[in-house]
Amino acid sequence: MGGVALDDGGSGGVKAPDGGWGWVVLFGCFVITGFSYAFPKAVSVFFKELIKEFGVGYSDTAWISSILLAMLYGTGPLCSVMVNRFGCRPVMMVGGLFASLGMILASFATSIIHIYLCVGVITGLGLALNFQPSLIMLNRYFSEKRPLANGLAAAGSPVALCGLSPLGQFLQYEYGWRGGFLILGGVLLNCCACGALMRPLTAPKKLQEGALAIEEGGAEEEEEKKKKPKAKAKLLDFSVFKDRGFVIYAVAASIMVLGLFVPPVFVVNYAKDLKYEDGKSALLLTILGMIDIFARPTCGVIAGLKWVRPRCVYLFSFAMIFNGTTDLLGSMSKNYASLVVFCIFFGISYGMVGALQFEVLMAIVGTEKFSSAIGLVLLMEAVAVLVGPPSAGKLLDATKDYKYVFLLAGSEVVLSALVLAICNFIFIKRAPAESDAKLENGEAATEMEQFSKLKQKEEALQEEEEEGKERLAPRTNGGMAEHRPDSVMVDSREVERFLKDGGEQSGGVESNPETSL
Repeated sequence: MGGVALDDGGSGGVKAPDGGWGWVVLFGCFVITGFSYAFPKAVSVFFKELIKEFGVGYSDTAWISSILLAMLYGTGPLCSVMVNRFGCRPVMMVGGLFASLGMILASFATSIIHIYLCVGVITGLGLALNFQPSLIMLNRYFSEKRPLANGLAAAGSPVALCGLSPLGQFLQYEYGWRGGFLILGGVLLNCCACGALMRPLTAPKKLQEGALAIEEGGAEEEEEKKKKPKAKAKLLDFSVFKDRGFVIYAVAASIMVLGLFVPPVFVVNYAKDLKYEDGKSALLLTILGMIDIFARPTCGVIAGLKWVRPRCVYLFSFAMIFNGTTDLLGSMSKNYASLVVFCIFFGISYGMVGALQFEVLMAIVGTEKFSSAIGLVLLMEAVAVLVGPPSAGKLLDATKDYKYVFLLAGSEVVLSALVLAICNFIFIKRAPAESDAKLENGEAATEMEQFSKLKQKEEALQEEEEEGKERLAPRTNGGMAEHRPDSVMVDSREVERFLKDGGEQSGGVESNPETSL
């Protein structure tokens, strides 16, 4: 285990545990990811009851899910500031309370505006305050196994969708929409439990003892450092925009989101337009979700391979091209069998994109800047999320043909893949030695820098010990140092024991000014 007690954006120069309590953190991230992505879709089962209750249209109720997604993506910078200021665990627990409170208040709503404010704004903010910190903690607990961890956490989305939608239908049938909202509010309190699992990383005892030894040996230097004013930690680090890789990723991801979520929204109506019954049409989403569940962990395993991991950006580009091409070919579907085939391949490609999107961002910016980077990326994607599906709906109204909707979505996703792959190939250059190191160790450059800094600290400590050994050596012959053969020279391990044991050294010399002269 390693790290710091406060979430200052880094891991304190200590290697991620890649296991242990990290698996508990992964489970919490799995649950949070499921709630965050599946809840906006699961709420849609109550729309018919809300239409009857408040006398509104379907487009009015559709704004509930849109506001939820807008809050999930658009509050990214706010979440980054909160995490950098207070830490992941308290932010997530407060977010869980907000998510639950929104649904409970919505159960007493008297107008559709109350639903917008309670479910859309309050619950949406609560889910956002859980989703982003959970990914940050996952990044800090996993390094070598991070691709697998991301794939397993991303699988929470389809799993939760398969569970929350039937649960919502059951609650609506048994207790009505008000009782259903009240019970779902209680379910969302599990976000607080998941937040409690995100305990901050702490340094091992050996590292802590080493740090104390450094502090004792360099007391004067520490006093000088205390006199100097400390630089304030940035709550939102905009320096990530100086990184070409981050800028390319942000632009490509924003283009991708324009078309990524369109097919799942329209595929059921596409089947209904081909004159298939409602139950058979809804089965397409179930097929897509089941494939998605297995595709995400599998892609995480592939992304963690030594040969693949240094090139995960290009694997992500392939996943987007695969997804976009599936949309383009799906536009030619004329019967139910072809739609089933489309859902199978779309589920595979959609799962690959879901498993890789945050893994690639973590690899680009590293642990220290990830909390700021993900907030800024989600803010850019928020605009695309709000523009994508409505623009596809307007195209459908104008053409009355679902083919053009799928063609537009596929073109946008393919374009984003080309932007990411071509720009990385042209503008991002890496030294051969660096690439070989990444290939061998399966770690990003930003992670390797942390270990190199730790080694530099250890070397500096050894140099200080050697200097201390020379100062403590007994002097004879008028102050001249007595020559000692190699056989009686004190090695670095003896000096280290001397520093730890309070001054005991070979020859019984104590560390005080009198014996040093």
